[in-house]
Amino acid sequence: MEPLVSIITPCYNSADFITATLNSVLEQSYQNWELIVIDDQSKDDTCELVEAFLQREPKIRLIKLEKNGGVANARNIGLEEAKGKYIAFLDSDDIWLKEKLATQVIYMEEKSLPMSFFAYHRINEEGEIISGKISVPYNVSYKKLLWHNVIIFSTSMVLKSAIGGLRFKKAGHEDWIFWLDLFKQCGNGYGINKPLVQYRIRKGSVSANKLKAAGYTWKILRENEKIGLIKSMYLFSKYAVATVWKRLK
Repeated sequence: MEPLVSIITPCYNSADFITATLNSVLEQSYQNWELIVIDDQSKDDTCELVEAFLQREPKIRLIKLEKNGGVANARNIGLEEAKGKYIAFLDSDDIWLKEKLATQVIYMEEKSLPMSFFAYHRINEEGEIISGKISVPYNVSYKKLLWHNVIIFSTSMVLKSAIGGLRFKKAGHEDWIFWLDLFKQCGNGYGINKPLVQYRIRKGSVSANKLKAAGYTWKILRENEKIGLIKSMYLFSKYAVATVWKRLK
């Protein structure tokens, strides 16, 4: 039997993009999935748009939080609710191409992998592709990930048993911290160099704010990972070069 994939999608004021995101799940060639949408007290029409999907697809669940707790909290609630063998993360403004789940499940099942991730394209708020293919390495270890986070969250899939009791921390770059913590306990992540995900760059996002992102990176190295000053400076320089190089692609 095809293993169940639990898809976790936190959302907050995502009305402009959530329809395209959910449609990209419905259009997957792989169909043994459940989608858990966690709404973090949206003030726009996000919930109404998701509820329209609930009427025609019973595999989608909507959890409405009573108070805004941030994306880390929403993802943690999704992890508690997930029933699948695999966990796939999908942010509420990103898009999957139709073979994303099928390709990833087959790859991970055949090789018995704990975690995998895809290459991708960047898109703008209008859904236009604004980059070439952003390639990913064949594998990433904890030490390699300290240089630079090459894993876009919406490209990832993780064996639920590999996650265990690990949960997201409320911090800047909480996705990067999650991968660092995960790799400490399960080994490497493995890249699939096919661009089957479209990653949306939004105005004002942390990914678009280079100075804020740099500050979060330094804090992760020094405070979360407890790395000494000299080594942190070296790793930060590697991060800076990698960031500039990625933006040129």
